[in-house]
Amino acid sequence: MAAVSCGIDWAQDHHDVAVVDEHGAVVCAERIGNDAAGLARLLEILVEHDPADRRLEVAIETSRGLLVAGLRAAGRTVFAINPLAVSRYRDRYRSSRGKSDTFGAMVLANILRTDRNAHRPLPDDSEQVRVLQVLCRAQQDAVWDKITITNRIRALLKAYFPGAVAAFERGGKHRLESASCRTILAAASTPGEAAALTERRLAVLLRKAGRKRGIDAEAARLHDYFHNEQMHQPEAVEQAMGVALRGLVRQLDAICDALAELETLIDAAFLAHPDGRIISSVPGLGVALGARLLTEIGDDHTRFAAGRALKAFAGAAPVTRASGRSTFVHARRAKNNRMAAVGYVWALAAVRHDPLWEARYRARRAAGDRHVTALRKMFNSMPGKLHHCLTTGELYQPDEAFRPHLPAAEAPAA
Repeated sequence: MAAVSCGIDWAQDHHDVAVVDEHGAVVCAERIGNDAAGLARLLEILVEHDPADRRLEVAIETSRGLLVAGLRAAGRTVFAINPLAVSRYRDRYRSSRGKSDTFGAMVLANILRTDRNAHRPLPDDSEQVRVLQVLCRAQQDAVWDKITITNRIRALLKAYFPGAVAAFERGGKHRLESASCRTILAAASTPGEAAALTERRLAVLLRKAGRKRGIDAEAARLHDYFHNEQMHQPEAVEQAMGVALRGLVRQLDAICDALAELETLIDAAFLAHPDGRIISSVPGLGVALGARLLTEIGDDHTRFAAGRALKAFAGAAPVTRASGRSTFVHARRAKNNRMAAVGYVWALAAVRHDPLWEARYRARRAAGDRHVTALRKMFNSMPGKLHHCLTTGELYQPDEAFRPHLPAAEAPAA
């Protein structure tokens, strides 16, 4: 029997490979290493069982890594199967729910044999998008790490130096992650050290952080805050907390430096991509949000057959559960979380900068929707308009996006 599909159960140091025929029988089962020799052996196995036209497709539970990159470079079609879906397929073959690496590879191969049409291969994205994907995801991860470290700094300051929180976040325009705050906290990490800073020394630190205006007034304001009466920890405990604070500030400095470098590279990569001009024409999408969307959507315009598919991918389309007389509509949980995180910011930016989107938002509020609900419903229609622009190669046109409803007799045929 001719082989029809291949499954790979991947791990950190090795991978199990299974090739099945059209009846589901395993014709080849082998374990390979996670190295160049292992990849070469895998390609040999695929050639042995598919010597002619490279129709032997591969199923694996991840879309990343050198193994996947090597398969795609060799021209193989790769299907990244969701691990949750794979766990459901296992019950077809073993009611005991037994599991092994060899068995997992066989299950993956049979998923393609029986239900190939229910799954989609990895999109054929260009190298430009793959580069942008690495940069954008690293930038988004760094932003999340920045929020985490900032929250830890805030919690630590409230435990022994609440005056710093009041000085930077309540009394002024600075935030704890700002360059001015990081520079001053690195120089004076305890209440005693902060109280010893003169206005002149504070002005020097503000200039070092890059502040250009109102330096003397800001230095005087901070000087007053640091000299206000406040509670103290024991001196030894306070010094230990200061050491912990300096460590967190150094981590935050490194994250902020990495973000500055990543943002510069992302701007250049996004503006150089052909789809960047189209995405930037949509209201609410600048370079930052547009690059994230392009990263997750990709530039393979055949990936999503219609706008509704992109809406589901972004988590904008709700899910309906209907059984008998009961119907329940709820938010979509299975989605691309990185793209969904852009939705609220995108809708809010469109409302603030485009009169047509603002009018739609006002109409939703007038109909009784709350702020978040109105933005969510707006986001539900946004991916469809973006999908149309990307598939047709046209810039966003407000007259087409908000085309008035025609009478039934004048409406064009579907």
